[in-house]
Amino acid sequence: MPPLLTVTHLTKHYGPIRACDRISFSLYPGQVLGIIGESGSGKSTLLSCLAGHLPPDEGEVIYHSREGNLLDLRTIPEAKCRTLMRTEWGFVHQNPRDGLRLSVSAGANIGERLMNVGARHYGQIRGEAQHWLEQVEIDCDRIDDFPKTFSGGMQQRLQLARVLVTQPRLVLMDEPTGGLDVSVQARLLDLMRSLVRNLNLSVILVTHDIGVVRLLAHRLMVMQHGQVVEQGLTDQVLDDPQHPYTQQLVNATLVP
Repeated sequence: MPPLLTVTHLTKHYGPIRACDRISFSLYPGQVLGIIGESGSGKSTLLSCLAGHLPPDEGEVIYHSREGNLLDLRTIPEAKCRTLMRTEWGFVHQNPRDGLRLSVSAGANIGERLMNVGARHYGQIRGEAQHWLEQVEIDCDRIDDFPKTFSGGMQQRLQLARVLVTQPRLVLMDEPTGGLDVSVQARLLDLMRSLVRNLNLSVILVTHDIGVVRLLAHRLMVMQHGQVVEQGLTDQVLDDPQHPYTQQLVNATLVP
């Protein structure tokens, strides 16, 4: 099976600082790749470059599209890239308010993404919105309520529904459980694990929380100062870390 995404020597400079330094990896269909590291390690910059929010300075990002074409995200037309991000890709923000429109209802938030890909039948759009509210464990009676009336955990689940309604193949997640209470975080993680498995999603997950990647990620990359210092199967990396920085991160979670 060919990789869904192949990243080669991706580099991003901020003046003399290399926020991402020749990052390379492959992601396969149905695989979850976790990326961990402290603030300033380059993990969020990497995710922003992959999502098209920042232009990388060097390297290739090759995506194997649903039609079977190999697309270089650095060279395809901007309009094609925008379409890709609305259909085959999705982005889940740490703050759900960045991924939602607070001025429209929950149902409209989900339906808007469908309309962006050509849906026009009101009844079908509303039906899909109700279906996805159920999928993310939000009562369908809340379909006409505004996101600002939802709790933080519900807003994050609504953002998931908005992203997943177009059945993307690849979802980029930036600290999706950050800022949530432990009990709310646990419920969201259970839901995310179920959705990833049932929808056969490929995911790139950026987080500082080792517990999150241990639960969700098949493979793990550890970043420090813009470089990948260790990578491999998640349990292997966390149970037997080889690099001193990875050992430091793991040991920090063991301190009572």
